[in-house]
Amino acid sequence: MRYLITAVLLGLIFILLLINLLHISPNNVQTDITSSNYATVSTPPASVPDFNHIVIIIMENKPLSSLQNNPSASYINQLAKQYAYAANYTAVTNPSLPNYIALIGGSTFGINSDCTNCFLNQPNLIDRLQTADISWKAYMESMPSACYLGSTNLYAQKHDPFIYFDDIRNNSARCKNIVPYSNLTKDLASASPPRFIWITPNLCNDMHNCSIQTGDTWLSHNVPLILKSKIFTTKNSLLVITWDEGNIYDNKIATIFAGPQVKHNFVSYKAYSHYSLLHTVESSWHLHPLTSNDSTSPVMADFFNQ
Repeated sequence: MRYLITAVLLGLIFILLLINLLHISPNNVQTDITSSNYATVSTPPASVPDFNHIVIIIMENKPLSSLQNNPSASYINQLAKQYAYAANYTAVTNPSLPNYIALIGGSTFGINSDCTNCFLNQPNLIDRLQTADISWKAYMESMPSACYLGSTNLYAQKHDPFIYFDDIRNNSARCKNIVPYSNLTKDLASASPPRFIWITPNLCNDMHNCSIQTGDTWLSHNVPLILKSKIFTTKNSLLVITWDEGNIYDNKIATIFAGPQVKHNFVSYKAYSHYSLLHTVESSWHLHPLTSNDSTSPVMADFFNQ
């Protein structure tokens, strides 16, 4: 019996020594993040910078695989190499509209088509921004006039998520912030540019109806104007370029970050989604998440120089 007790005690001592050597504790164990299940980490995540301005450009209907190393997407690849892109970022669903809704609503709210009258009485990112006194505008290329309802020529309502939320569409003070893209140049040069800027190119320039090269050319003309504006040359701002959806197989899409605090020549292989992008915006400005979708999705903090 004495030998048995001695053996048990020695075994316990060995286990305690092993734990101490490996520094294993419940507070620093972290599970892998996969594309199907965002794991909960017990250690605090890396922080997202408190950006002065965030600019998001939404392109259309091209999977990541169609853009990588494609000569027709030379500017996109150049920008991704210079700054950073996500190699494991997925859209939420198909088709277009529910992805747009998810990006500012934190949910698709059951929308599964490009419907035009499926309006929503739901909280949204604009509620959070205005509560925090953060200015915003959404710039829609080829939109006939501010707060326009419907589709015409190269402007598609389904690519304007703001108009679908009742407390934006039915509030004239808010709805007037959904404006034609032609207003952007003047606003960027103004004394107080909006802190949150959303840009939807028209149906041709976003690659929906036209070629990858057409969209790449549009970006090559417009992105430098944004990056050379005072909100990037004199402020700490972030530019995000993403796509609404990819293919039906894995829905992987390109997402590029650019700006003074973004890492250069960086690729992230972590699993992210549109909900992660929304959560990243919320984290930068200390906004309360909208739903469990964004609150449990990992913020994209690895893109930034801390």
